[in-house]
Amino acid sequence: MADNKAKRGGSDRGLIALSEAYEVRYWSKKFKVTPLKLKAAVKVVGRSARKVEAYIKLQKHKASDRALIALSQPYEVSYWSKKFKVTPAKLRAAVKAVGHSSKKVGAYLSPKKAVKKKKTVKKRAAGKKKTTVKKAKKSVRKRAT
Repeated sequence: MADNKAKRGGSDRGLIALSEAYEVRYWSKKFKVTPLKLKAAVKVVGRSARKVEAYIKLQKHKASDRALIALSQPYEVSYWSKKFKVTPAKLRAAVKAVGHSSKKVGAYLSPKKAVKKKKTVKKRAAGKKKTTVKKAKKSVRKRAT
């Protein structure tokens, strides 16, 4: 987009003018980032749209790498094992089953935990019913005597 409407050359179209609100909206929408992130990228790499686009893609790639589980790093295995409250062996098995994405591993491990919780709740509910029945029988016995 041209920052000077009188100039319509190709070299001006490849530059981002932060002083123009419509350009900030256009480039933010095109790169799928907030205007603040666009302004920060322009500040780091300059006004060139190509350089800004490459920088934004690099930043998105780095952010997605943080959510990956690297089994080759012992500190990562320890961290994710504690986070998901599983043993390292179970973590490795989960990563092998669904991949290195922490979201997928979390989803894979959480249904197992939810099933255990449901079973526990059912046992507790069944136990409470039994005690209620026992109390009712005791009260009937007391009345009879």
